[in-house]
Amino acid sequence: MNPAAKITAFTAALAASFGAAYGIGLTVGPGTGTTPSERPDHAESAAPHAYDSRPDSPAGGLQVSEGGYTLDLATPRLKAEQRSELRFTIRDRAGRQVTAFQREHDKELHLILASRDLTTYRHLHPTRTSDGTWSTPVELPAAGDYRVFADFTPAGYNAPGLTLGADLAVSGPYKAAELPKPAPTATVGGYTVTLNGALRPGVPEHVTFTVRKDGRPVTDLQPYLGAYGHLVALRAGDLAYLHVHPGGEAGDGSTEPGPDVSFTATAPSSATYRLFLDFKHEGTVRTAAFTVPVPPAAETPRPTGPAGGHEDGPADQHEDDPHGGATSGDGH
Repeated sequence: MNPAAKITAFTAALAASFGAAYGIGLTVGPGTGTTPSERPDHAESAAPHAYDSRPDSPAGGLQVSEGGYTLDLATPRLKAEQRSELRFTIRDRAGRQVTAFQREHDKELHLILASRDLTTYRHLHPTRTSDGTWSTPVELPAAGDYRVFADFTPAGYNAPGLTLGADLAVSGPYKAAELPKPAPTATVGGYTVTLNGALRPGVPEHVTFTVRKDGRPVTDLQPYLGAYGHLVALRAGDLAYLHVHPGGEAGDGSTEPGPDVSFTATAPSSATYRLFLDFKHEGTVRTAAFTVPVPPAAETPRPTGPAGGHEDGPADQHEDDPHGGATSGDGH
Protein backbone atom coordinates (compact mmCIF):
# COMPACT_ATOMS: atom_id res chain seq x y z
CA MET A 1 0.00 0.00 0.00
CA ASN A 2 1.22 3.46 -0.81
CA PRO A 3 2.05 5.81 2.04
CA ALA A 4 -1.02 7.80 1.16
CA ALA A 5 -4.26 6.17 2.16
CA LYS A 6 -6.34 4.78 -0.66
CA ILE A 7 -9.88 5.87 -1.17
CA THR A 8 -12.21 3.36 -2.66
CA ALA A 9 -15.61 4.77 -3.06
CA PHE A 10 -18.22 7.19 -2.05
CA THR A 11 -21.64 5.85 -1.49
CA ALA A 12 -25.25 6.11 -1.34
CA ALA A 13 -28.51 7.86 -1.05
CA LEU A 14 -30.44 6.49 1.85
CA ALA A 15 -34.19 6.33 1.60
CA ALA A 16 -37.16 6.94 3.73
CA SER A 17 -38.57 8.89 6.55
CA PHE A 18 -40.33 7.02 9.26
CA GLY A 19 -42.73 7.72 12.09
CA ALA A 20 -42.84 6.95 15.77
CA ALA A 21 -43.38 3.28 15.13
CA TYR A 22 -41.40 1.95 12.18
CA GLY A 23 -43.13 -0.97 10.59
CA ILE A 24 -40.94 -2.54 7.94
CA GLY A 25 -37.52 -4.03 7.72
CA LEU A 26 -34.94 -4.81 5.09
CA THR A 27 -31.73 -6.74 5.21
CA VAL A 28 -28.77 -6.30 7.43
CA GLY A 29 -25.37 -7.80 7.96
CA PRO A 30 -23.64 -9.64 10.74
CA GLY A 31 -22.71 -7.29 13.25
CA THR A 32 -22.04 -5.59 16.35
CA GLY A 33 -23.84 -2.76 17.89
CA THR A 34 -23.81 0.98 18.32
CA THR A 35 -21.62 3.16 20.54
CA PRO A 36 -17.86 3.31 20.80
CA SER A 37 -17.05 -0.17 21.82
CA GLU A 38 -14.72 -3.05 21.95
CA ARG A 39 -14.71 -6.67 21.00
CA PRO A 40 -12.35 -9.64 20.70
CA ASP A 41 -10.89 -9.91 17.24
CA HIS A 42 -9.71 -13.04 15.45
CA ALA A 43 -8.70 -11.58 12.10
CA GLU A 44 -5.12 -12.22 11.05
CA SER A 45 -2.96 -9.52 9.53
CA ALA A 46 -3.39 -9.15 5.81
CA ALA A 47 -2.02 -7.63 2.67
CA PRO A 48 -3.30 -4.06 2.29
CA HIS A 49 -6.16 -3.25 -0.05
CA ALA A 50 -5.23 -1.25 -3.15
CA TYR A 51 -8.00 1.33 -3.03
CA ASP A 52 -8.58 3.94 -5.71
CA SER A 53 -7.27 7.25 -4.38
CA ARG A 54 -8.09 9.58 -7.24
CA PRO A 55 -9.95 12.65 -5.96
CA ASP A 56 -12.12 12.67 -9.09
CA SER A 57 -13.12 8.99 -8.85
CA PRO A 58 -16.87 8.51 -9.34
CA ALA A 59 -18.83 7.89 -6.16
CA GLY A 60 -19.36 4.26 -5.27
CA GLY A 61 -22.15 2.69 -3.27
CA LEU A 62 -24.70 5.14 -4.62
CA GLN A 63 -26.38 2.38 -6.54
CA VAL A 64 -27.29 -1.25 -6.11
CA SER A 65 -25.86 -2.15 -9.55
CA GLU A 66 -22.61 -1.06 -11.17
CA GLY A 67 -20.14 -2.45 -13.69
CA GLY A 68 -22.45 -5.34 -14.53
CA TYR A 69 -22.76 -6.49 -10.90
CA THR A 70 -25.75 -6.24 -8.55
CA LEU A 71 -26.13 -6.50 -4.79
CA ASP A 72 -29.15 -8.77 -4.23
CA LEU A 73 -30.46 -8.67 -0.66
CA ALA A 74 -32.32 -11.88 0.16
CA THR A 75 -33.44 -10.90 3.67
CA PRO A 76 -36.01 -8.15 3.24
CA ARG A 77 -37.19 -7.74 6.86
CA LEU A 78 -35.52 -7.27 10.24
CA LYS A 79 -36.74 -6.39 13.72
CA ALA A 80 -34.89 -4.23 16.20
CA GLU A 81 -33.21 -5.99 19.16
CA GLN A 82 -33.69 -9.38 17.54
CA ARG A 83 -30.78 -11.49 16.34
CA SER A 84 -31.32 -12.33 12.67
CA GLU A 85 -29.44 -13.71 9.70
CA LEU A 86 -28.61 -11.38 6.83
CA ARG A 87 -28.29 -13.13 3.47
CA PHE A 88 -27.34 -11.65 0.12
CA THR A 89 -25.64 -12.46 -3.16
CA ILE A 90 -23.63 -10.61 -5.78
CA ARG A 91 -24.99 -11.28 -9.26
CA ASP A 92 -23.35 -10.71 -12.63
CA ARG A 93 -24.87 -9.19 -15.74
CA ALA A 94 -26.54 -12.49 -16.62
CA GLY A 95 -28.09 -12.83 -13.17
CA ARG A 96 -25.74 -15.60 -12.03
CA GLN A 97 -24.45 -15.64 -8.46
CA VAL A 98 -20.79 -14.67 -8.32
CA THR A 99 -18.63 -17.27 -6.56
CA ALA A 100 -15.08 -15.99 -7.20
CA PHE A 101 -13.67 -12.84 -5.60
CA GLN A 102 -10.26 -11.30 -5.20
CA ARG A 103 -9.01 -11.50 -1.63
CA GLU A 104 -8.29 -7.95 -0.48
CA HIS A 105 -7.25 -6.90 2.99
CA ASP A 106 -7.60 -10.49 4.15
CA LYS A 107 -11.23 -10.77 3.04
CA GLU A 108 -13.17 -11.46 -0.16
CA LEU A 109 -15.85 -8.95 0.81
CA HIS A 110 -16.18 -6.19 3.40
CA LEU A 111 -19.67 -5.22 4.54
CA ILE A 112 -20.38 -1.86 6.18
CA LEU A 113 -23.71 -1.21 7.87
CA ALA A 114 -24.79 2.19 9.18
CA SER A 115 -27.99 3.79 10.39
CA ARG A 116 -29.21 6.93 8.69
CA ASP A 117 -28.53 8.98 11.82
CA LEU A 118 -24.96 7.52 11.94
CA THR A 119 -25.26 6.41 15.55
CA THR A 120 -25.13 2.70 14.67
CA TYR A 121 -22.17 1.34 12.74
CA ARG A 122 -20.90 -2.15 11.87
CA HIS A 123 -17.91 -3.36 9.91
CA LEU A 124 -18.83 -6.93 9.02
CA HIS A 125 -17.22 -9.89 7.31
CA PRO A 126 -19.90 -12.40 6.27
CA THR A 127 -19.17 -15.95 5.16
CA ARG A 128 -19.83 -17.30 1.66
CA THR A 129 -21.11 -20.72 0.61
CA SER A 130 -19.92 -22.43 -2.55
CA ASP A 131 -23.01 -21.26 -4.48
CA GLY A 132 -22.20 -17.59 -3.80
CA THR A 133 -24.64 -16.92 -0.95
CA TRP A 134 -23.25 -14.62 1.74
CA SER A 135 -24.62 -14.65 5.28
CA THR A 136 -23.94 -13.20 8.68
CA PRO A 137 -25.79 -12.78 11.98
CA VAL A 138 -26.80 -9.32 13.12
CA GLU A 139 -28.72 -7.70 15.93
CA LEU A 140 -29.58 -4.03 15.53
CA PRO A 141 -30.41 -1.92 18.57
CA ALA A 142 -32.98 0.46 17.10
CA ALA A 143 -35.61 0.75 14.40
CA GLY A 144 -35.07 3.02 11.43
CA ASP A 145 -33.49 3.39 8.02
CA TYR A 146 -30.12 1.72 7.44
CA ARG A 147 -27.69 1.38 4.55
CA VAL A 148 -25.63 -1.68 3.61
CA PHE A 149 -22.39 -1.28 1.62
CA ALA A 150 -20.70 -4.28 -0.02
CA ASP A 151 -17.03 -3.56 -0.83
CA PHE A 152 -15.46 -6.21 -3.10
CA THR A 153 -13.66 -7.01 -6.35
CA PRO A 154 -14.87 -9.92 -8.51
CA ALA A 155 -12.15 -12.28 -9.72
CA GLY A 156 -10.79 -11.09 -13.05
CA TYR A 157 -12.35 -7.64 -12.69
CA ASN A 158 -9.85 -5.27 -14.33
CA ALA A 159 -10.96 -2.05 -12.67
CA PRO A 160 -10.99 -0.53 -9.19
CA GLY A 161 -13.03 -2.51 -6.69
CA LEU A 162 -16.77 -1.99 -6.42
CA THR A 163 -18.85 -0.62 -3.58
CA LEU A 164 -22.54 -1.40 -4.02
CA GLY A 165 -25.16 0.01 -1.67
CA ALA A 166 -28.69 -0.96 -0.71
CA ASP A 167 -31.24 0.44 1.74
CA LEU A 168 -32.69 -1.61 4.55
CA ALA A 169 -35.27 -0.92 7.20
CA VAL A 170 -35.63 -2.25 10.72
CA SER A 171 -39.02 -2.39 12.42
CA GLY A 172 -39.82 -1.38 15.98
CA PRO A 173 -40.46 1.77 18.03
CA TYR A 174 -38.47 4.59 16.48
CA LYS A 175 -36.89 7.61 18.14
CA ALA A 176 -34.70 9.96 16.13
CA ALA A 177 -31.16 10.49 17.41
CA GLU A 178 -29.06 13.61 16.92
CA LEU A 179 -25.63 13.45 15.36
CA PRO A 180 -23.01 13.76 18.15
CA LYS A 181 -21.38 17.18 18.27
CA PRO A 182 -17.85 17.70 16.94
CA ALA A 183 -15.10 17.29 19.55
CA PRO A 184 -11.34 16.76 19.31
CA THR A 185 -11.30 13.45 21.20
CA ALA A 186 -13.31 10.25 21.48
CA THR A 187 -13.18 7.74 24.33
CA VAL A 188 -13.81 4.01 24.20
CA GLY A 189 -13.09 1.31 26.76
CA GLY A 190 -10.42 3.20 28.70
CA TYR A 191 -8.77 4.53 25.53
CA THR A 192 -8.71 8.16 24.40
CA VAL A 193 -8.22 8.91 20.72
CA THR A 194 -7.35 12.39 19.48
CA LEU A 195 -7.90 13.48 15.88
CA ASN A 196 -5.45 16.02 14.45
CA GLY A 197 -5.95 17.63 11.06
CA ALA A 198 -8.97 18.61 9.01
CA LEU A 199 -10.69 17.58 5.78
CA ARG A 200 -11.24 19.86 2.79
CA PRO A 201 -13.61 19.23 -0.12
CA GLY A 202 -11.88 17.83 -3.19
CA VAL A 203 -8.37 18.07 -1.68
CA PRO A 204 -6.32 15.21 -0.21
CA GLU A 205 -5.57 16.01 3.45
CA HIS A 206 -3.46 14.30 6.06
CA VAL A 207 -5.16 13.36 9.35
CA THR A 208 -3.60 11.59 12.31
CA PHE A 209 -5.23 9.73 15.19
CA THR A 210 -3.30 9.42 18.46
CA VAL A 211 -4.26 6.52 20.74
CA ARG A 212 -3.73 6.67 24.52
CA LYS A 213 -4.75 4.33 27.33
CA ASP A 214 -5.13 5.71 30.82
CA GLY A 215 -3.30 8.81 29.61
CA ARG A 216 -0.28 6.94 28.24
CA PRO A 217 0.55 6.67 24.53
CA VAL A 218 -0.14 3.21 23.09
CA THR A 219 3.00 2.09 21.24
CA ASP A 220 2.12 -1.56 20.67
CA LEU A 221 -1.00 -1.49 18.49
CA GLN A 222 -1.67 -4.81 16.77
CA PRO A 223 -2.35 -5.35 13.06
CA TYR A 224 -6.01 -5.24 12.09
CA LEU A 225 -6.74 -6.16 8.48
CA GLY A 226 -3.05 -5.62 7.68
CA ALA A 227 -2.65 -2.18 9.23
CA TYR A 228 -2.59 -0.43 12.61
CA GLY A 229 -5.83 1.35 11.87
CA HIS A 230 -8.84 1.17 9.58
CA LEU A 231 -10.93 4.24 8.79
CA VAL A 232 -14.40 4.61 7.29
CA ALA A 233 -16.07 7.99 6.73
CA LEU A 234 -19.78 8.49 6.01
CA ARG A 235 -21.35 11.75 4.91
CA ALA A 236 -24.33 12.82 7.02
CA GLY A 237 -27.57 13.06 5.08
CA ASP A 238 -27.06 10.66 2.18
CA LEU A 239 -24.41 8.37 3.73
CA ALA A 240 -21.92 8.85 0.92
CA TYR A 241 -19.14 6.38 1.66
CA LEU A 242 -15.42 7.08 1.87
CA HIS A 243 -13.04 4.21 2.59
CA VAL A 244 -9.46 5.04 3.51
CA HIS A 245 -6.42 3.21 4.81
CA PRO A 246 -3.31 4.42 6.62
CA GLY A 247 -0.01 5.44 5.09
CA GLY A 248 1.97 2.27 5.64
CA GLU A 249 1.26 -1.26 6.73
CA ALA A 250 2.01 -3.39 9.75
CA GLY A 251 5.41 -5.02 9.56
CA ASP A 252 6.74 -2.95 6.66
CA GLY A 253 9.80 -1.96 8.66
CA SER A 254 8.99 1.74 8.81
CA THR A 255 5.43 2.10 10.17
CA GLU A 256 5.38 2.40 13.95
CA PRO A 257 2.67 0.50 15.92
CA GLY A 258 1.33 3.67 17.51
CA PRO A 259 0.53 5.88 19.16
CA ASP A 260 -0.13 7.71 15.87
CA VAL A 261 -2.11 6.25 12.96
CA SER A 262 -2.15 8.48 9.86
CA PHE A 263 -4.36 8.62 6.80
CA THR A 264 -4.77 10.68 3.66
CA ALA A 265 -8.38 11.30 2.70
CA THR A 266 -10.35 13.51 0.33
CA ALA A 267 -13.82 14.68 1.31
CA PRO A 268 -16.04 14.60 -1.79
CA SER A 269 -17.92 17.76 -0.79
CA SER A 270 -18.63 20.27 1.92
CA ALA A 271 -20.76 18.52 4.55
CA THR A 272 -20.62 16.93 7.99
CA TYR A 273 -18.93 13.53 8.14
CA ARG A 274 -18.84 10.77 10.71
CA LEU A 275 -15.43 9.06 10.97
CA PHE A 276 -15.06 5.57 12.45
CA LEU A 277 -11.54 4.48 13.40
CA ASP A 278 -10.98 0.78 14.13
CA PHE A 279 -7.82 -0.12 16.03
CA LYS A 280 -6.66 -3.30 17.75
CA HIS A 281 -4.88 -3.54 21.11
CA GLU A 282 -4.49 -6.40 23.57
CA GLY A 283 -6.45 -8.69 21.25
CA THR A 284 -9.54 -6.51 21.01
CA VAL A 285 -10.73 -4.27 18.17
CA ARG A 286 -12.26 -0.99 19.27
CA THR A 287 -13.93 1.81 17.33
CA ALA A 288 -13.58 5.51 18.06
CA ALA A 289 -16.14 7.71 16.30
CA PHE A 290 -15.81 11.39 15.37
CA THR A 291 -18.10 14.03 13.92
CA VAL A 292 -16.16 16.23 11.48
CA PRO A 293 -17.65 19.28 9.70
CA VAL A 294 -16.13 20.16 6.31
CA PRO A 295 -16.95 23.74 5.28
CA PRO A 296 -17.00 24.97 1.67
CA ALA A 297 -13.59 25.20 0.03
CA ALA A 298 -13.38 28.99 0.30
CA GLU A 299 -14.05 28.79 4.04
CA THR A 300 -11.80 25.83 4.83
CA PRO A 301 -8.64 26.81 6.71
CA ARG A 302 -5.46 24.83 6.42
CA PRO A 303 -5.42 22.17 9.14
CA THR A 304 -3.34 23.20 12.14
CA GLY A 305 -4.59 21.14 15.05
CA PRO A 306 -7.21 18.71 16.37
CA ALA A 307 -10.27 18.16 14.23
CA GLY A 308 -13.75 17.32 15.41
CA GLY A 309 -14.79 14.13 17.10
CA HIS A 310 -17.04 13.09 19.94
CA GLU A 311 -16.47 12.01 23.45
CA ASP A 312 -18.47 9.19 25.00
CA GLY A 313 -21.07 9.41 22.23
CA PRO A 314 -23.31 6.64 20.92
CA ALA A 315 -21.33 3.47 20.42
CA ASP A 316 -20.29 2.01 17.12
CA GLN A 317 -20.08 -1.72 17.28
CA HIS A 318 -17.89 -4.49 15.98
CA GLU A 319 -19.07 -7.58 14.27
CA ASP A 320 -17.44 -9.86 16.81
CA ASP A 321 -19.75 -8.52 19.50
CA PRO A 322 -23.29 -8.53 18.15
CA HIS A 323 -24.76 -7.35 21.43
CA GLY A 324 -22.33 -4.83 22.85
CA GLY A 325 -20.29 -1.70 22.29
CA ALA A 326 -19.28 0.26 19.31
CA THR A 327 -16.68 -1.46 17.31
CA SER A 328 -16.41 -2.28 13.69
CA GLY A 329 -14.29 -5.32 13.48
CA ASP A 330 -14.62 -8.81 12.22
CA GLY A 331 -14.62 -12.13 13.91
CA HIS A 332 -13.72 -14.53 11.13
